[in-house]
Amino acid sequence: MSTQSDTDPNRVIIFDTTLRDGEQSPGCSMNLEEKLKIAKMLEGMGVDVIEAGFPIASPGDFEAVNEIAKVVKDAVVCGLARSGNMDVDAAGEALAPAERKRVHTFISTSPLHMSVKLQMEPEDVHQAVIDSVTRARKYTDDVEWSAEDGTRTEHDFLCQCVESAIKAGATTINIPDTVGYTVPDEYAELIRMVMNRVPNIDKARISVHCHNDLGLAVANSLAAVSAGARQVECTINGIGERAGNASLEEIIMALRTRFDVMPFANNIITEKITPASRLLSGVTGFNVQPNKAIVGANAFAHEAGIHQDGVLKDAGTYEIMTPESVGLNKNQLVLGKHSGRHAFSAKLKELGFEIGDNAMQDAFRRFKVLADKKKDVFDEDIIALVDDEAVLNANDRIKVLALEIKCGTVHQPPEAALELEIDGESKACSGTGDGPVDAAFNCIHELFPHTATLQLYQVHAVTEGTDAQAEVTVRLEEEGKTVNGQGADTDTMVASVKAYVHALNKLLVKREKTAPAALSA
Repeated sequence: MSTQSDTDPNRVIIFDTTLRDGEQSPGCSMNLEEKLKIAKMLEGMGVDVIEAGFPIASPGDFEAVNEIAKVVKDAVVCGLARSGNMDVDAAGEALAPAERKRVHTFISTSPLHMSVKLQMEPEDVHQAVIDSVTRARKYTDDVEWSAEDGTRTEHDFLCQCVESAIKAGATTINIPDTVGYTVPDEYAELIRMVMNRVPNIDKARISVHCHNDLGLAVANSLAAVSAGARQVECTINGIGERAGNASLEEIIMALRTRFDVMPFANNIITEKITPASRLLSGVTGFNVQPNKAIVGANAFAHEAGIHQDGVLKDAGTYEIMTPESVGLNKNQLVLGKHSGRHAFSAKLKELGFEIGDNAMQDAFRRFKVLADKKKDVFDEDIIALVDDEAVLNANDRIKVLALEIKCGTVHQPPEAALELEIDGESKACSGTGDGPVDAAFNCIHELFPHTATLQLYQVHAVTEGTDAQAEVTVRLEEEGKTVNGQGADTDTMVASVKAYVHALNKLLVKREKTAPAALSA
């Protein structure tokens, strides 16, 4: 994809909110190291604006935005703020180190939100728009203003607020479909209405931020672009609150594939889409559904005989894009226990992983252990191995040392013997349960008492065959906070315990969040 300048009238700015709106998915909370890794990945794939977080939400959020502002050089780093002075100041201060920064401030403008949530009169909301944008301009010339619940806002009031926001200094105006309520034709007409009725709209770029409650987030975003919007707010894998946000990969590949009807340029390096999807999935533990467009496991799979025949003759019969165009390498080189370090290193680079020497040494050691258990080690195995390596932290308070399981039709009830290292001290116990997983988790609870409840236990086979690695996701909830943990191993029980312990470690270090109201611009 050719690079286009910001002044190109057909250039669509890609605003990624994976680290802000995406992180609001239950269990998707990331630590600082994970956020930095995602931010660097987004910058590397050509994202224009990275919404790094909501600085006022917690000291942890402030620190994350501040650290991302220090390391990201090419993309604009953005911080979200409600209309209050403290919010705007927190965003401005967190963004201080950024070479390119944006304060994104918002307030609800729909009658329902103003009366029920804000309990404010329209004239007070209008003044808050002016005050918040004016204050944000003290920190940067790049200010975005959003009309939360914009698609259910009365047109006259929406236009009044947009005009005033631009007069106060906003250079980007976002008209979000906060609750995923609109449909493409209606949304396109709303964008055209704003463009036709707001007299100073030429001084700002129109942005769109669509939620997927009706499964229309991508369709609505593309309709808005065709109507004149020139910034799209989206997330990797479409993660986000409730049903998620518009999916970055779907928007980008739709623009690329149907350039004939949507001749709009962007700067995304599409070959980095699949590695980005895999990285996010590994960090959050949210596996991509197999039939997910662009990045799902079945996106380029053909099982029906008539489809297979057509693809073998000409891939274009059933594939409207190539797997390689989204970074899915079809190289069938399989590694095994005799493969050397060079081949392993080359495979990691091919899969989009760039890790340091120490991490490489450890990953190669773990690969050799895996190769002794499996005859063939496939790409998916390597990805799971590296993802599993990423969840291990030298500073973790709890570490798995040993596990033994007794179960089956003869040994009842199932019994687990577990040894953990807790704060540097080895502790062991035996326990029973309704099944082997329950027995092992009961042991964890006995060794490290806690009040977290198990909300999700999910097992995924990384590859086919009886020797496939199991990839397990565990979700824990405690006092309204949720975290996901992941573990991978050829032994499903080992993977399960690793996943639970990973989730527990994340819960222990999870920073307190005050969770301000109106988090969803």
